[in-house]
Amino acid sequence: MTANYGRLRVASGALALLTLGAGTAQAETTYPTSLNGDGAVSGGYNISRWGEDWRAMANKAKRNDPLDRLKFLPLDKDGDIYVTLSGELRLRVNETTNPNLRDAEAQRQDIVRVTGGADLHLGEHFRFYGELAHGRITGINLGAPAATLRNDLTVQQAFMEAKATVQHVDIGLRYGRQEFVDGPNLLTSQRDNNTIHYTLNGLRMWARGSKARIDLFDFKPTAYGDLGLEDDVSDPARRFSGVTLGFILPEKLLGGSKLSFDPFFWRRRNTVGAWGGRVGPATRYYLGAKLAGDIGPVTLDWSANRQWGSYRNQSIDAWQVMLAQNIRVSKGPMAPRIGFHADYASGGGGYGDGSLRDAYAPFGNNIYYSYQLYLTPSNLVALAPTFSLTPVKPVKLQAEYQFTFRDNTYDAVYRANGQPFAGTQNFHARKIGDVARLQAIWTISPRVSITGRYEHLAAGPALKQAGYRSSDFLASWISLRF
Repeated sequence: MTANYGRLRVASGALALLTLGAGTAQAETTYPTSLNGDGAVSGGYNISRWGEDWRAMANKAKRNDPLDRLKFLPLDKDGDIYVTLSGELRLRVNETTNPNLRDAEAQRQDIVRVTGGADLHLGEHFRFYGELAHGRITGINLGAPAATLRNDLTVQQAFMEAKATVQHVDIGLRYGRQEFVDGPNLLTSQRDNNTIHYTLNGLRMWARGSKARIDLFDFKPTAYGDLGLEDDVSDPARRFSGVTLGFILPEKLLGGSKLSFDPFFWRRRNTVGAWGGRVGPATRYYLGAKLAGDIGPVTLDWSANRQWGSYRNQSIDAWQVMLAQNIRVSKGPMAPRIGFHADYASGGGGYGDGSLRDAYAPFGNNIYYSYQLYLTPSNLVALAPTFSLTPVKPVKLQAEYQFTFRDNTYDAVYRANGQPFAGTQNFHARKIGDVARLQAIWTISPRVSITGRYEHLAAGPALKQAGYRSSDFLASWISLRF
């Protein structure tokens, strides 16, 4: 009770500050939707389907086909009470040579995702959202698929939301099972690469003015089973809570810019943390910030965080710095972009005494360093030139070549699930390998897209000395949604 009371005091104090800043004429607008921590909307669609706003479909002139009618189904004569229906069918094939970077028969995964959601709005202040999902996987050399790839049926999301506007400040809370992406994408993500999204259970509260916001949350992640509805539960071993702030920086900064600055303070507790084959309780704190937006033709996404706490009898002392930037080389929305990302995640102590210096992302975007999920921001240094091109309006090409190293050569190379490549801690080469990647997205319409990916991971000495091999990865899928 004391902890909850303290959080409410912080929220009320922040609301007072937001209200003081929002009472002027220039602060009539709300905080930008694209920056409020609910995920980005493109073509009307969001990975988190509740982040979409389809009220325009109340106007029959805005509807282009019968599916548009499903986006606004009024339940009263004024249209204040309405339901928005949503759904997705994704058909995907993955082909991986040398799975797990071992000399082995190639793996093929044939994956199906089916989701359906209903968003019930009861006037301006209340809503209920529910979403069911089904995942199926067949193929060759599958091993034991995770429950995020194979799940007969799960309640992927189910929450209630209440909100209001007080003195030009939007306040609200969301309670139940939900997706959460506030903060750097490399730390928090729905993990759309999976068949079943990453979700959490608990409470999120916010207050948003025109130039500043505060979000508080307290969650337990969903522990998925692979059968029906009854085996997907709130994980009692893990808890994730904290506060994220957001500020819209002045446009005059740096001679004209559109930037947001988001500091955060989080805590992640895990009673079954694992490093170096050891299992024990871990409490990890995160203090960091994200700076993102545009400065003329330059787009940047920078974040850094300091991590501390304890794991078993070790203190935690870790850092992450992720810097991504690119520049538009000509004018127009289809202009090519060139850039690079440079990333540092500290390592060390995973197999020894003293401080545990291995950085850790709570549930970040796992494919950022490897489509095959063979790299993660723990004990990692990465540098990658990047290039993107839109040769024709519906097609986007992205390419990069990543040079990857260990920060600490006496610690292991870690993969996306946080597990080490066994034995790599016994050899002390620094270079992990090179990763060449290419992605093509053909957006046939906002509802239909086809994606193709290719990756070649060329194993370096840090992997080869422990008996690991290079690997090729090829994936393609079609996504149909409404």
